[in-house]
Formats: sequence, structure tokens, C-alpha cells
Amino acid sequence: MDRRGFIKNAGVGALAAGTILAGAPAVHAAKTIRWKMVTTWPKNFPGLGTGANNLAKYITEMSGGRLTVKVYGAGELVPAFESFDAVSRGTAQMGHGAAYYWKGKSEATQFFAAVPFGLNADEMAGWINHGGGQQLWDELYAQFGLKAFAAGNTGVQMGGWFNKEINTISDYKGLKMRMPGLGGEVIKRAGATPVSLPGGEIFTSLQSGAIDATEWVGPYNDLAFGFYKAAKYYYWPGWHEPGTVLECFVNKKAYEGLPADLRAIVDHAMKAAYVDMLSEFTTKNNAALMQLVDKHGVKLKRFSDDVLKKMGQLSQEVVEEVAAKDKMSGKVYKSFNAYRKQSLNWNRIGEAGYSLARSLTFK
Repeated sequence: MDRRGFIKNAGVGALAAGTILAGAPAVHAAKTIRWKMVTTWPKNFPGLGTGANNLAKYITEMSGGRLTVKVYGAGELVPAFESFDAVSRGTAQMGHGAAYYWKGKSEATQFFAAVPFGLNADEMAGWINHGGGQQLWDELYAQFGLKAFAAGNTGVQMGGWFNKEINTISDYKGLKMRMPGLGGEVIKRAGATPVSLPGGEIFTSLQSGAIDATEWVGPYNDLAFGFYKAAKYYYWPGWHEPGTVLECFVNKKAYEGLPADLRAIVDHAMKAAYVDMLSEFTTKNNAALMQLVDKHGVKLKRFSDDVLKKMGQLSQEVVEEVAAKDKMSGKVYKSFNAYRKQSLNWNRIGEAGYSLARSLTFK
């Protein structure tokens, strides 16, 4: 074939191919699904708000834009503590918060956020992913038309900010302290008045004297909120929240309506977000703590053994009473407690044992 003939035939072939493609379905022009995520956190707040942003980014990018997620901070679309209901009724498809905020819906929700003297961050992931926790969480949230996910963890938190020293358990008497969940019930038994406030309202309440003390997360977040301007004593350890799970709750119908590949993307984005948030807090907490102490003069204090032992006793009473309130709470607690028991020996030999060994060389 000469050159002119080749070009002519090639042109005819290209035209035919174009005609065929024009009549074929546009398989790459998939419809974009647009979701809204409402959060309990201030917009773009470090660690927590940005954790929600990262989750939305992961889903959007991994889906190639087929499933896009727009994040709304607390109060932008709905108030912080109305996000659960908003997702349940379909106003938004996703919500980001902490499960203990919803104890008014069911006492059992609290086990999926933090339990005083309970599981640390790695153990919570173990229980949820491999110890039966996820199945129980799904059973619980299905009652509200939701699908639950672990989408972050702060790691162990701090014990709180106070304007007086806590030397004995009696120092809690008469104290108005922001502390949600099971920890709040424990300090109530110690004589304090627990107050549940969304993050954006804590500083002004502490500064104005509406509350006397507060816990929030840890140095990284607490520095960003400026609590050192309103309280001077910073206590550790955070017995009430040893490894707090941040959750993403998804409207069940919306989730089940996704194609299988997009559901898988959502599932794996949650696990990536969990690891990313935990590693961010682990990385940034120490530098923030040093800044609070060295630059801002915060007085770092450890709870005495007597205070911790009493809190442990009260915690056990509270948790067992909650577990006895209804069938679902009892079912979740039984699973949680069994996992905690099997974790104690390994933690003593493994993580705690290694920490002790390392401290002998590096002070």
C-alpha cells in the first residue's frame, strides 16, 4: 500500500471507530455522588476538625471524585449535638463526633468512645476490628438508621485543667467540671457537677467561671484552645479517657445505596483516618506540652495514687451500673470487659514492660 492509500484507510478506520464510540455508553462519565458531613467540632479545629477534613479528602480522592464529601463544622449546618439526628434523618449523609455524646439515645454508645480505666487506642482498635466490637456497634446504631465507624483516636488524654490543686478525692466536691460520658458520672460520684459542652463553648465557660474545671483532649488541642489563659493546674493521667475513639456515623440507607467499590473506599478511608489522627496526636502532644509548661508557666501535676485508686473504684461501680440498665448495654459491656481482661497481661509484659525498660536508659 502506498503512503496515500495508508492515510486514506487509516482515516476511514478512525471515523468508523469514532462512530462506534459515539454510540457506546459513557462508562467513564459516572454520576457524581455528593455527601455532606456534619461535625461536633469547630471548623478546621486542629486534630479533630482536620481529622474530619482528612477523612472527606481520602474518600473524595480514592473514589476519583465519584463520591465527594463536603465538611460542615459545628453550627454551620446544624448545632454540634444535633449532628447524630441530622444524619439519622438524612439531612446529611455523614457525621463526625464521639459516641459518648449520644448516651441520651442509648447508654451503650459510651463504650465505643472511652471507658474510664478501659482500653487504650491500640486496644480499642483491636476490640472494634477483631474482638467483636464492630458487630455490636453496628447492631446498636442500626436502631437509628446509622452505620458506625472508628475514624480517629486521640490516644490517652490529660486529666484536666483546674484552678485549684486536687490533692484528695474530697477536692472534687462542689466542682463544676466539663466532662462528658462515663467519666462525668464518675466525678459526680466524687461530689462534682459534670457539665457537657461542645468544644467551641469550653474556653468562654471556663474563663467566665460558669465552670470551675475542664477536660478536653491533650496538650496539642488544649494549647490551641488556650486553656492556659483560664486555668493554671494541668493534671495527668487521663484516667477517664485512655484512648478515645472519634467516630464517623453514616446514614445506613445512603451507605448501602453505594456501589460495592465505593463502600469499600469508605470502609478503608475510615481506617486510614484512624491511624492518621492517632499518629498526629502522638507526634504533636509533647511539643505542645513543653510549650505549655516552659512558655506559659502551666503547673503540671500528677493525680495522687489515692485519688486514682478512688476514681478506679468509682469507675467500676458506674460502668457496672450502666451495663445493668438495659440488655444492649449489658451485651456491649460483656464483650468490652472480656477484651480488657485479656489485654491486661499482654500490656503489662509488652507495652508497659517496654516503657519501663526504655525509661532506665532514656530519662
